[in-house]
Amino acid sequence: MLDIGELAAYLGVPVSTIYDWRTNGRGPTAYRFGKRLKFAISDVREWVAEQRGR
Repeated sequence: MLDIGELAAYLGVPVSTIYDWRTNGRGPTAYRFGKRLKFAISDVREWVAEQRGR
């Protein structure tokens, strides 16, 4: 699982972009653990593959 900072670094985008994507329903699936957001690496890879196909 990646936290939001790790995901932003992995994708090379600012953390604010990840939050924008979540608000607009465009980013990878996130899971909430208490106050923390986590992203499954498999979900992130699947989402990246979908983006390449656009």
